[in-house]
Amino acid sequence: MVDIARLTEVIEPEVKALGFDLVRVRIFGKSEVGDDEIALQIMAENPATGQLVLDDCVALSHRISDRMDALEEAGETLIEEAYRLEVSSPGIDRPLTRPKDYAAWAGHETKVNLVNPVEGNRKALHGDLVGIEGDVVTLDDKKSGRVSFPLSDIQSARLILTDRLIAATRPLDTSGADDILEEQED
Repeated sequence: MVDIARLTEVIEPEVKALGFDLVRVRIFGKSEVGDDEIALQIMAENPATGQLVLDDCVALSHRISDRMDALEEAGETLIEEAYRLEVSSPGIDRPLTRPKDYAAWAGHETKVNLVNPVEGNRKALHGDLVGIEGDVVTLDDKKSGRVSFPLSDIQSARLILTDRLIAATRPLDTSGADDILEEQED
């Protein structure tokens, strides 16, 4: 079993050292990806833009790989089996993983899956995020109306791609986009 808390302890300082914020550390098992190895997914963002560009992903990937290799050489193996490292930006329909995400994205359509049911035994909610107060998240659910639940009860949450979300999102950094070459098939 992989210790996500320990992985986060190792990864977060590497993310911060490059000036980024860690959004999520996640392991995808073999059965989830239908592959022979697991994937270690790191989502991070530049706090100024809310994204990572390709060069940021590459730099962060190298830094994390080097740190994990150094720990392994020192005798600490964080992931026992073969794995693939994936570093990415959270994207526009991003997961909500930190308290500040629930404040920053208030007013946007969100899907939330809970550990403990609310309002008539419901664990899956979909509606407009009202926000967070302390450790309590509030959502205007399309079926149940306004519901509140502890942040700790959230299994997963993500924004839904809407015109309102697109309008509210900062423009993506397109630097280097002109340098991409497409190969033509023969």
